[in-house]
Amino acid sequence: MPLRITPARLATATGAVLLAAGAPAAYATFGGDPAATPAAAARGTAYVETRLFFGTERPDGGPDVSDKTFMGFIDRHVTRSFPDGLTVQNGRGQWRDANGTIERERSYELTLLYPASQAKARDPQIERIRDAYERAYAQESVARLDDPIRADF
Repeated sequence: MPLRITPARLATATGAVLLAAGAPAAYATFGGDPAATPAAAARGTAYVETRLFFGTERPDGGPDVSDKTFMGFIDRHVTRSFPDGLTVQNGRGQWRDANGTIERERSYELTLLYPASQAKARDPQIERIRDAYERAYAQESVARLDDPIRADF
């Protein structure tokens, strides 16, 4: 009996071939490090992106940290350790304090980029920034996020 190719069989066979051909690329994209793909590896250098989140309300009853006060803090405590550049963004955030109260407040997000090879040396500098802000403005904490990235300037 001759094999009869129906439109449904043709569509199924075509889909299977396309799926099989595309699967390795899909697994490489979803299963691995995107920075390890050949196109991405050709761009940029290994960096670390550290983001710090600073609250502005003072639980000790002092005045909220203003833009002028915060930028003064950046000048005194951050710029000398990161003179090549940084980014400050305004934000709104919320978090649960030590008493269980949800606090909503204006905040600042500080982004620092530095070569991955400097991560060990930069860590204590960043911790000093966090500690200085917590002490100066009676904050329970300054949140920190670190991500490995590739950067090209």
